[in-house]
Amino acid sequence: MVSVATSHSPALSATPSIHRTKMLQTSSPVSILKSTKQNSMKRKIDDSEMTISPPPSDGPSEQHPAKRPRVTWNENDSIRTFSPLDGSKPGKQPPPTTPGKSAAVIREEVRRAIHRHVTAGDSEAYDRIKQVFAFDPRKPDSSGQSWYTPSHADLRNHLMGLLSHVASLDRDCSSLVQAVLNSEWLGRDEAYVKLFIRFLGNLAAAQGTYLVQIFRMLTSKLSGIPNGTGKLPDYPPVNPAEIYSRIHLALRHLMRLIPAGSGSLSPVLIQQFPPDPDAAKNFIAYTRNLIRITTYAPELQSDILALITERLVKIDVQIQIDLEDVEDEFGENFLLEEAPDAEEELDDSDSDLSDDEDEDDQRSTAIKSNVHKVDGILDILFEFFSDSFQAAASGDDKENILDLLISHFRSIILPTYKSRHSQFLLFHFSQSSPELVDRFATECIEIISSKLQPSLTRQSAAAYLASYVARGAHIPGEAVRDVFDLLLTHLDTLQSDYEPNCRGPDLRCFAPFYSTAQAVFYIFCFRWRDLTNAAIEGDSEDQIDELEPSQITFPPNVKEYLHRAIYSRLNPLKICSPTIVTQFARIANHFQLLYVYPLLETNKRLRVTAFRSIATLASAQVSREIRASDHLGYQLDAYFPFDPYHLPRSRRWLEGDYVEWRGIPGLDDNENSDSEADEDDDEGDDATATDEE
Repeated sequence: MVSVATSHSPALSATPSIHRTKMLQTSSPVSILKSTKQNSMKRKIDDSEMTISPPPSDGPSEQHPAKRPRVTWNENDSIRTFSPLDGSKPGKQPPPTTPGKSAAVIREEVRRAIHRHVTAGDSEAYDRIKQVFAFDPRKPDSSGQSWYTPSHADLRNHLMGLLSHVASLDRDCSSLVQAVLNSEWLGRDEAYVKLFIRFLGNLAAAQGTYLVQIFRMLTSKLSGIPNGTGKLPDYPPVNPAEIYSRIHLALRHLMRLIPAGSGSLSPVLIQQFPPDPDAAKNFIAYTRNLIRITTYAPELQSDILALITERLVKIDVQIQIDLEDVEDEFGENFLLEEAPDAEEELDDSDSDLSDDEDEDDQRSTAIKSNVHKVDGILDILFEFFSDSFQAAASGDDKENILDLLISHFRSIILPTYKSRHSQFLLFHFSQSSPELVDRFATECIEIISSKLQPSLTRQSAAAYLASYVARGAHIPGEAVRDVFDLLLTHLDTLQSDYEPNCRGPDLRCFAPFYSTAQAVFYIFCFRWRDLTNAAIEGDSEDQIDELEPSQITFPPNVKEYLHRAIYSRLNPLKICSPTIVTQFARIANHFQLLYVYPLLETNKRLRVTAFRSIATLASAQVSREIRASDHLGYQLDAYFPFDPYHLPRSRRWLEGDYVEWRGIPGLDDNENSDSEADEDDDEGDDATATDEE
């Protein structure tokens, strides 16, 4: 006789009911929820599943009773013993599972297997249950037993058995739980998926130690569906969109069942974010799924958006660094290339570096991949915030949404030098109304004016405010004048504070003054029309362009403050970016506001290092400045965060938001004519030289 584990014999159904009741005792999950939720979330098994019925025989029919195997029941080990019919010696290979076992019978077997594993260390039946879930229908030998092929009913009934005894699945049963979590469930039918999700919920509620493992299993597939998922034999194919929906259904169920679970989910979402080398399609898929989580876990919205912004800024800065390195070779072609269609998956080749590629090709591929990542993620965020602003019922709701963007700006974007695209979310949505424009401008001014803020943070805030006011098409002229006046007043205050101790221009010692001065010059170059007396009186930009230069005037405080700052010992025209200084000098001279060309000539012979101590030159702050030339020393970088936006997919959100450079009437026209005349003269000279030859 050989002992093998099978289902109960028909004789079991004849067991007196009182004994059968003892044998089928089950343990219920110990819920960590309140009793009011416990009843609403718990499902009952159908009466038909609770009925213990003898399994159909696999042997001959009743006409040949002599060919039936002789069966005896051993109450101690809950197995049947078979006598081989061919007279051979019994082997140790267990037979295939017997189809037709009822859910109640399998539930009892599961209980016995877990009990014997935990109390007696007998793991034979326990291991067989693991094999049921370890079996991969796409790989018949995946369970380690080529003879074993569990049917769909077997799998479902074993899962129901575990569901009934979920309270017993403590740490001693972690290997079984892991086998279940790793099993193929996403590609099966809808009924099994719902049963599996019920199991996850009951397991997390009864055994809280498994909650993080469950979250990891679910979120691991949010950045991309593994090959073969949703394509199981004997099941209809399940498309990726439906697979994602099933994962979110499970996460939503867990969030409703265990409200405190969001505290465990947040760090898991951070850990599961795709690593930098991953393909762009993985970043985009994960971002889209993170945004979807916020719809049923709103308490995680701030954490999720901060996570996305952090990763976005990191890649964005890398793009800026890479483009500066290859600017002479490639220019900005990577930003101008058309991105793949939003509904199509990006090909893996956008990030994978081939060994056959040379160094330049690999660098080009990496930059292209990063551009697609930033473009795709920003497009998703634009869509998310656009829906949020449209759904906002009042101005206060919109301001709350903007406050979320500002909080991420202040904590993530502002401290990061040379972010190129991430800040355009704030640029776009803050222009939705004059109140929101004022909200963002006020935030920047507070940072610029605060002596408690680091010098570099104040410099960055000045650059952001100047670029915002200069480039924002929906910023009204009145707001431009208000910001410009505030910056002028602040510049005058800084000059009064710094000049008594100033020996000469020194960016390290007086950085807030120079960053504020550069912001004033930049705003003046782009928005001089809004600063004129004609604009204050209500003239349009077109009407102002029709005026003669001598007819264009500015309020007295503009000339007064600018003259006092420019001709102070601080000498901002020496420290500010030469490009901006040159343009400011042209416009100010054209409108007879200021004539600064003699000072510019003097500055060419002035060495900044003459006014700087050794400690200043060795300062780490210099890393945030750029060297214009050997004789000019250190100067402010011409960094303005809202320079032209070229990402192909997401730029559609910024249509109409942007102020493009407009020539100066009577100035640029004359220069263009002179330039064309010079070109004609050059062509004539060349022709003459050719004829003489």
